[in-house]
Amino acid sequence: MAAMAGSGLSNQTGAAVGALAFPVLGPLGVVAVRQYVAALVLLIVARPRLRAFAWPQWWPVLLLGGVFGTMNLTLYSAVARIGLGLAVTLEFLGPLTIALAASRRRLDAGCAVLAAVGVVVLMRPRPSADYAGMALGLVAACCWASYILLNRVVGRRIPGAQGAAAASAVSALAFLPAGVAVALAHPPTAGAVLCAVAAGLLSSAVPYLTDLLTLRHVPAQTFGLFMSVNPVLAAVVGWVILGQGLGGAEWAGIGAVVVANAVSIATTRH
Repeated sequence: MAAMAGSGLSNQTGAAVGALAFPVLGPLGVVAVRQYVAALVLLIVARPRLRAFAWPQWWPVLLLGGVFGTMNLTLYSAVARIGLGLAVTLEFLGPLTIALAASRRRLDAGCAVLAAVGVVVLMRPRPSADYAGMALGLVAACCWASYILLNRVVGRRIPGAQGAAAASAVSALAFLPAGVAVALAHPPTAGAVLCAVAAGLLSSAVPYLTDLLTLRHVPAQTFGLFMSVNPVLAAVVGWVILGQGLGGAEWAGIGAVVVANAVSIATTRH
C-alpha cells in the first residue's frame, strides 16, 4: 500500500514539478527532457536486444513509442491550460473506457453513465472554460487507451520490459529535434532543466520501477482500484505545488470519474 501511494504521489508530483519549467521550456521542452530520462532509465533496466527484433515486433514498438510521446505532450499541454487535476482526470477516461468497453454488466453501464456525468460537469460551458485544454486532455485519454492496447501486443511479442524500453527509446529519438529546437530558441536555465529532469524521474522512472515491484505482491484488481485515486492526487498536488484551486463542481466531476472506476474494478470477479 505504501509503494502504491508513493508511486501515485511521485507521478503527480513529477508532473507538477515539470509544470514549474513551463515558463522557460514550455510543455514541449519539458516532455522532451522527460522522454530522454525515461528512455535512459528503461534502457539501463531492461537492456533490450534491439538487433534481435523482427518486423512483427518492431511495428508495435514504433507505434507504442509514438503514442507514448503524444500522450505525454498532450497531457502536459493540457496541464499548462486547465491545471493538473482536470487534465489528469480527463486523461484517466482512457483506461476507464478500456475497462468498461469489454463489459456487459448493467453495473458497468451505470459506471459509464456516472463517468459521463462527471465529464459533462468538468466541461460545462462557462466564461473561464478552456476548451482547447480540455480537448488536449481528451486526446491524452485516447492515447492512454491506445497505449494500453499496444502494450498488450508488445508484451505478447517481446519478453520482459524490453518492448517498453525500446518504445521509450523511439520516443526519445523522435523528441530529440524538438528538444534541440527549444534549447536554441529559449536557452534553458539550470532550474528549469532540473525541474524537467525531476519530472522524468518522478513521473516515469520511479512509478515504473515501483509498479513492477508492487505487482509482484498485490493483485492486479487491487492495484487498479488504487490507481483510481490518481485524479484526486493530481488535484491535491496541483493545489499544493502549483496553487491550482478547484471549485465544488470540479471536485464533484473528479469524484464521479473516480467513483465510476473504483466501483467497476471493485465489483469485477476476475
